[in-house]
Amino acid sequence: MDNALPDHGLAFMKWHGAGNDFVIIDSRGREPVVTEALARALGDRNRGVGFDQLAEIRDSDAADIDLDFWNADGSRAGACGNATRCVARFLFDVTEREALTIRTERGVLDARLIENAVHVNMGHPQTDWREVPLAREADTAHLPLEGDPVAVGMGNPHAVFFVDDAEAVDVAGIGPRVEHDPLFPERTNVEFAQVRGPDEIRMRVWERGTGITLACGSGACATAVAAVQRGLTGRKMRMEVDGGWLALDWREDGVWMTGPTAHVFDAVLTPDFLGAI
Repeated sequence: MDNALPDHGLAFMKWHGAGNDFVIIDSRGREPVVTEALARALGDRNRGVGFDQLAEIRDSDAADIDLDFWNADGSRAGACGNATRCVARFLFDVTEREALTIRTERGVLDARLIENAVHVNMGHPQTDWREVPLAREADTAHLPLEGDPVAVGMGNPHAVFFVDDAEAVDVAGIGPRVEHDPLFPERTNVEFAQVRGPDEIRMRVWERGTGITLACGSGACATAVAAVQRGLTGRKMRMEVDGGWLALDWREDGVWMTGPTAHVFDAVLTPDFLGAI
């Protein structure tokens, strides 16, 4: 089977991490089934299921699993921290293991179950303009855009704005303009961060290819890195997002993140739905 949808329906799970919601498809033991068209159809909250990102679990020859991510508009997402934590929680529950390796486009990530909480190392941040990536050479700590954002790559691009009041920001107005700015050849995620203290940040986010979401794991990691670079916080902090709280710790081996996960339901896409794609 090569991206061929099964004619008997397709099983999936719905999860969320701090309100950041995902469809997860387990394709271990078969060829991957997710295509741009399927991701777009599933991401439609009126005619499909709806999600912030879709994650497909695949067999791996370099880690315990491979994990692919898709945005609601059908584009690929190189990294998704909260989806990675949800998939790790699922696998911890069914295998009774407490450590996993997960290969994503970002690289091989470590996930650990510590005191019943899922911790994922999202890797080292990318701070060179070529890695983010940017369309031209620029100081990633002070981008030449209104609002003086910081550019950080976490396997996907981020533009982090530090603001006095995150609640007052017009995320829906500013987010898409920055996402599509010519400085970002692959578009960008956009974060608006209010520093409340040396170990606490309030963050809101516009996600590339999806829009406003209640949380963004890679965005939280990028925000933490940007705050440390600017000398605004220490390397360990709590972060309030629209959907709850995440915890970040930028260590020598990468940016570790933890937070809540929830398994919402299991379901099967009908043959009629799949046949119409």
